[in-house]
Amino acid sequence: MSPVDPLLRQIADYACSDFTPSPEALATARLCLLDSLGCALAALDQPACTRLLGPILPGTRTPRGARVIGTGETLDPVKAAFDATTLIRWLDYNDTWLAAEWAHPSDNIGALLAVADWRCRNGNPVTLAQLLAAMVQAYEIQGVLALGNAFNRVGLDHVLLVKVASSAIATRLLGGSHTDVVNAVSHAWLDGTPLRVYRHAPNAGPRKSWAAGDAASRAVWLALLTRKGELGYPGVLTTPTWGFQDAAFRGQTVTLAQPLASYVMEHVLFKVAYPAEFHGQTAVEAATHLHPQLVGRFDAIAGIEITTTEAALRIIARDGPLTNPAARDHCLQYMTAIALLRGDLTVADYDDATGCDPRIDRLRDKMHVVESPQWSRDYLDPERRSIANGIRIRFTDGSTIADAVELPLGHRLRRDEAYPHLIAKFDENATPHLEPERRRTLTARILDPGFDHMPVSELVDLTIG
Repeated sequence: MSPVDPLLRQIADYACSDFTPSPEALATARLCLLDSLGCALAALDQPACTRLLGPILPGTRTPRGARVIGTGETLDPVKAAFDATTLIRWLDYNDTWLAAEWAHPSDNIGALLAVADWRCRNGNPVTLAQLLAAMVQAYEIQGVLALGNAFNRVGLDHVLLVKVASSAIATRLLGGSHTDVVNAVSHAWLDGTPLRVYRHAPNAGPRKSWAAGDAASRAVWLALLTRKGELGYPGVLTTPTWGFQDAAFRGQTVTLAQPLASYVMEHVLFKVAYPAEFHGQTAVEAATHLHPQLVGRFDAIAGIEITTTEAALRIIARDGPLTNPAARDHCLQYMTAIALLRGDLTVADYDDATGCDPRIDRLRDKMHVVESPQWSRDYLDPERRSIANGIRIRFTDGSTIADAVELPLGHRLRRDEAYPHLIAKFDENATPHLEPERRRTLTARILDPGFDHMPVSELVDLTIG
């Protein structure tokens, strides 16, 4: 075997360290967990999501498996990780990370919950405190890898980083050694990743809503396989020709942009007000500000200029037909048009019933999207990390109105402002599925450090009405 690639060793060192998250990271992790559970409960109302849940073969039973949040199903940990992650991710409403690569760090929570719950139900409990620390570490591995490695630029999908992070931390939660973590993570890189084709027109489709579930379940499978003694491939990244860097990353070196600590959890971005792809959050916010000035004037609009970042221009600026919800919820112009027309944006606005409104395409046809180089620089600035959008509307009489928002409500610098909105978001998402007392109990148990000794299985049980 070749020497262990330095990146594999760095990840394993961090996963196996005597790690104590920063107080800010732990406080944020509590919000991430609550928010993710709310997103999962809301997804239970989506038939396209729920049809994917449950055992692969109907009637299959796993008596000592992991319970799935919100559903009451008891499955093997691999399928439980798929189901939990797919629920969390489905509505594109969970937390976000934007850098050279894009990601949703809470995509890791389903894998961690499945492993932790399975352990609890088999006499080896994991506490809420341990889960929160594991979340901080999984977020950090995924997010720091995303800071300096743009897999999207070579057509590879970011769920690769869910598989890498979850395989590392799931292996550790299963009692794996440093060598086990190296081996599991090597398999994650060896797998490679799906292509991004299902995220972009003309092929945008619903796979993007379960791609993270696929990655999380694979991570748990690799962790379990490694704990059975499966060997790893320590040169998986750097081996000439056959390694990941040469074979899949066009000869580029995969690096960690900075030491692994608590940075990502501290800076994670919440989708607080709108279920919009995060590069468009501030565009929606700006559009809602402009809406009152547009009532009765839509026919007088001559043109709309949206100023944005290079990343948003490349990812979600889309012209042409949008034939399904997956295409609409990744279109900057569509979400902006909805917010201009209605002063709001909801999950239902991506459905066909709303998408066929002719007023939307009339507004889209008047839109022109341009880049602000300064906003693109601020987007990548580790001290700023803004996600700005501006809208300028020109009327037929030559007058204009405009608004711009640089920091979305879910940004770290607006965390105090966002806090009550996050609690309200969870309550709204959970209300159709949990009685008021159970919602209050679940919120209190997660947010109060006095309950950190609680087994994760008790937390999962509280999500099932």
